[in-house]
Amino acid sequence: MGAGKTTIGRQLAKRLSIRFYDSDHEIEERTGVKISLIFEIEGEEGFRRRETEVIRELSLMNNIVLSTGGGAVTQAENRVVLKNNGYIIYLKSSPEMLFKRTVDDKRRPLLQGDDRLEQIRKILNEREPAYIEMADEIIDSEKMSIKQIIQKILEQINIDENY
Repeated sequence: MGAGKTTIGRQLAKRLSIRFYDSDHEIEERTGVKISLIFEIEGEEGFRRRETEVIRELSLMNNIVLSTGGGAVTQAENRVVLKNNGYIIYLKSSPEMLFKRTVDDKRRPLLQGDDRLEQIRKILNEREPAYIEMADEIIDSEKMSIKQIIQKILEQINIDENY
């Protein structure tokens, strides 16, 4: 949350002249409601079911850039589907930077509460092993500009013959 997945994904797709999809936006479009309302009514479990369905469908498409929500890795099926169908980039940021980037964002259900920084640390601690295990490339999104990140990705995918 707040690592820059959507921003970078959108610009990368534009540079590659291919379609961009954000799994969270797809869920909102299909349901006609915000993710926060899905969490409120169906809980995280209901949201994750919807997320898995969307990721399964989008992962079968060719020549797209897909940005998933940070929690997509919590579902084993998502990890398998994503790993088998794409080149995965982990945009790594510290909890402090993620806090700074999301401090005023009221739309993130998992970050509501009293101690947002501690919640970010907890979430990152739980998810980061999966991010690292799945990643074909890890990019520190704190130390590079968006332009530099996109250039690094473009260099990497041109080298990778499996892409």
